[in-house]
Amino acid sequence: MEKVCGLRGWDNGGMPLGIYISVPFCRSKCSYCNFASDVFSRAVFERYVDRVCADIENAPQIAAEMGGLMERAVDSIYLGGGTPSVLESGQLERIFGAVRRHFDVSPEAEVTVECAPGTLTPAVLESLLRCGVNRVSLGVQSFVDQEAAAVGRLHKRSTVLEDISRLRIAGIANINIDLIAGLPHQTTESWEYCLAETITTGAPHVSVYMLEVDEDSRLGRELLAGGARYHAHFVPDEKAMTDFYLAACERLQSAEIAQYEISNFAREGFESRHNLKYWTRQPYFGFGVDAHSMLFFVAPDIAAVRFAPADSLERYMSGAGIQRSPVSRRAALEESFFLGLRLTRGISLRELAARFSKQEVEAASAAVAESVGDGLMERRGDFVCLTARGRLLSNEVFERFMADAIVR
Repeated sequence: MEKVCGLRGWDNGGMPLGIYISVPFCRSKCSYCNFASDVFSRAVFERYVDRVCADIENAPQIAAEMGGLMERAVDSIYLGGGTPSVLESGQLERIFGAVRRHFDVSPEAEVTVECAPGTLTPAVLESLLRCGVNRVSLGVQSFVDQEAAAVGRLHKRSTVLEDISRLRIAGIANINIDLIAGLPHQTTESWEYCLAETITTGAPHVSVYMLEVDEDSRLGRELLAGGARYHAHFVPDEKAMTDFYLAACERLQSAEIAQYEISNFAREGFESRHNLKYWTRQPYFGFGVDAHSMLFFVAPDIAAVRFAPADSLERYMSGAGIQRSPVSRRAALEESFFLGLRLTRGISLRELAARFSKQEVEAASAAVAESVGDGLMERRGDFVCLTARGRLLSNEVFERFMADAIVR
């Protein structure tokens, strides 16, 4: 497998890359959204695609400047947003064309595009097929029209069902449905309805996120301020959100849509191969606004390098510099714990010891023992994993594996 960088350091094991491409354009800005996306004039789209394609072409140079080892082999591509399906067909095809010209994309690669229900026009759907897209993630959030409308979603339940039908007819059966627990007006009954509708669609993958309350979204700011705009006074309380999440775990499992990560559920064989790269620390390269990358490094004391371009469209288009963060061996071990523990299967201590060292992994034994003793983790042979309670308190568990905590 050809190396773009000739230097050797932390061994990447010949792992193929995942490619992530950010499309920060939306038809409307949802009130709960804290991503680097917004509504922009279509006049901006073409210039943005030009810039992304140029970055894809310059990927070897970018990797070299960051000091990362970059494989040309690619086995997953993910267009996220924003709403990539608002791009015109020709613009989508230009992006995929650039990736396939400058990387060696496996014929079996998983190729995902995020779509907002109602944006899958016949032209866009035909374009996705021409580009080799074989997986679509639909930002449904709720099958209850009132709940969807309250946060600025423009689709209805019927729109989602029509899109799923059209995708299947076109030959794309690998479909993910995004749901949010904790939307304004959501009740136990409406959440049960959403879960039932999700299962009835037969979609093989479901992502369930609990509403994030922070200052990076309009709804979050309003909630923190105690206001009523954006239907904030109709947001369920934290206990209700937790109950919704637990109900989703139970209902989806009973439908053989098994939980394999804190927020993700899939029928056997339909786990997101691209997202698994993030949780298992495999290399990935991001292009576009706020698109993060992680490549293995070229020095023995540094395990990897993380980098990302500007997190606003204006700064990205003006050529703002790339933010770079080397990842030390100790930090890489820390990441291996708090990313790997997101997976239901957990992490293998034996595999970690082989990748790092037995001594480095044993330094975390106190954190493991404490978490097991508190009922937040359990041991299954060589593996350690979160319990159901641990998944609810995952941030608390992850903090115990931060590098500073391990060495105290």
